[in-house]
Order: sequence, then C-alpha cells, then structure tokens
Amino acid sequence: MFRPVSRAPKRPPKRPAVMTGAPIPTLRWPPDPDRVEAIFERLAAVMPDPKTELEYSNPFTFVVAVALSAQATDVSVNKATAKLFAVADTPETMLALGEAGLIPFIASIGLYRNKARNVIALSRILIEQHGGQVPLNRADLQALPGVGRKTASVVLNELGIEPAIAVDTHVFRVSHRLGLANAATPDKVEDQLHRVVPEAFLPKAHHWLILHGRYVCTARKPNCAGCVISDLCPSRAGLAALA
Repeated sequence: MFRPVSRAPKRPPKRPAVMTGAPIPTLRWPPDPDRVEAIFERLAAVMPDPKTELEYSNPFTFVVAVALSAQATDVSVNKATAKLFAVADTPETMLALGEAGLIPFIASIGLYRNKARNVIALSRILIEQHGGQVPLNRADLQALPGVGRKTASVVLNELGIEPAIAVDTHVFRVSHRLGLANAATPDKVEDQLHRVVPEAFLPKAHHWLILHGRYVCTARKPNCAGCVISDLCPSRAGLAALA
C-alpha cells in the first residue's frame, strides 16, 4: 500500500546578520513623503556635513580601509591603518609589502588573512589593469577582490561620484524603524530608500542613517529621549521599552 512520505514544513531562510539584533517593525510602505522629508531636514540640521569615520588620504587608502572594515569597527580599522598607510599608501607600495608584510599591520582586525589576500590582489589588479589608479565606477570597483556592492557604494558616495546608499546593519535597522523601508534584504532596502528619499538629500542620506544608527538609534538601547526625529518615528512606542 502506498504511503505518502511525510515532509517537514520548510523553514524560512535564515535572516542575514545585518537584519538581527533589534526589533524590526513591519510598517506600511511607501511612507508619507512629508514625514520623510521632515526626517532628513532634521538630520541635516544636526549633521550638516556628515563624513565617513574611516581615515584615508586618497582613493586607494579609502578602498583598502572600507574593505578592511567588513565585520570590524571603524575605530579598530583606523588604529591598524594609521601605521599601515604610513608605509604603504599606494598599490605599488602595498604590493611590495606582500601578504606576509601586510598581516602584522591588520592582525587585530577580524578575517585578517582573507582581507590581506584581497588587498594584495586588488593592488596588483590596479597596477596591471588601471595604471595604479582606483577606477571610480561601480563595475570596475566591484570587480576588485574583496570589494562587493556595499563597499563600492561607500566609496562612490564618500568620494562624491554617486549618491549611493550602502545598507549596513545601522542603515537597515534605522530604515525599518523609521518606516523608510520594509524589505527583507539589504539590496531591496537600498532600492526602497532610493525611491523614497528626496533627491536633494540622497548624497548624504547614507551617512545620516549610519551615524544616527551608530550613536542614537542603537540596536540595544536607543536614545529616543535624545532623538531629534523621535516624534516622526512610528516605532517609538516599541523602542521605549529598550531605552
């Protein structure tokens, strides 16, 4: 007698780490345009000229710093690169250093062996294919070892090439809490943000969202009392329990 094989219900895919660590409300999307504009007007008022907190001296050192910052803090990266860039701040000097010479400088950073391999490989490619210069376009940047979409977006935004929005854990969290996005992946959140952020605010939106998430709308204990947009936040009631 035929018996149907019982199948366990499919589990939903595991959510990436970028989406964990904080309550993420499900809010109506798209948000009210007037509220969105008010949010960025206030962020602009308190942070008129936001910048990356990574330290760099040229496009090459910035690409390296951003690549090293994956799963690491800007503070830890700056501590390592202060000594590194003093001796290797061009593709040529970095390649001459080699993996063995690079590792001692970045051993305090997570995944340092793989990152050392990528930095040396991208240095070689820059010399062989781009005349020792960092190509400031998305396709060529993302073709470099260790440079994905998020890293390329950070570089293009900071250097004023493209009003890109790199969705890291801070941008993802803040965007969901504010109802600026409700998508389940960083790439989709990026697309939603480009649709709702007013054009005038796009060039700096990336930095405003990151810095707001890093220092005010933190994952564990958001500072709602000190938040300049708390009255515009649809998640403030739920976040009050965490503060």
